[in-house]
Amino acid sequence: IFATNMRIRDEQKEITIREQAVKMIVAEGLTGMSMQKLAKAAKVSPATLYIYFKHREDLINQLYFSAFKSFSDYSLRDFDPKMPFVEGMWQQWKNRAAFILERPDDFLFMEQIRNSPLIQSPEVEVSEFKESMHQFLVNHVKLGSVKPIEPEIFWAIAYGSFYTLVKFHLSGKSMMGRRFELNEERMKKAFDLMIKSFS
Repeated sequence: IFATNMRIRDEQKEITIREQAVKMIVAEGLTGMSMQKLAKAAKVSPATLYIYFKHREDLINQLYFSAFKSFSDYSLRDFDPKMPFVEGMWQQWKNRAAFILERPDDFLFMEQIRNSPLIQSPEVEVSEFKESMHQFLVNHVKLGSVKPIEPEIFWAIAYGSFYTLVKFHLSGKSMMGRRFELNEERMKKAFDLMIKSFS
């Protein structure tokens, strides 16, 4: 048996590092996250971070791809691009809400950095999600459920109110400063109004 200087990967340690990095970026933004500060928050040595990540940009990209993969997996649960329009849209709203309410830090993290120049395009990871969403819209334009419309306008109408409600929920208050919590009844009211806009 030969001696080796290789450091052994510790799965729990890596999970802790990832969780602390996401929390730090959500709280302080990308500029507030350094490898030195992260090591301290995760209670590891700075050298330990480099067992798992090549550099800060590699860490950020791995975190983003992992969060987006989870979001994609949640979004595609019990969803089929061939579903009836109302049923498919409601499934999307429920799936996305489940992800965001169960993993709010991952959602806020993605929202913060999705347009960062540090993020390299994760085409392989997101292709199934993008293709399913695209095919759903194409199918319903062909069926006449949705009038021909630019995808960007469709998604703005289809999800704009949903993400506004989610952000009120995560902040815990409405625009008027009243306590706000998203529940299925409120989500369904907004959903029904959204569906009417496509009628």
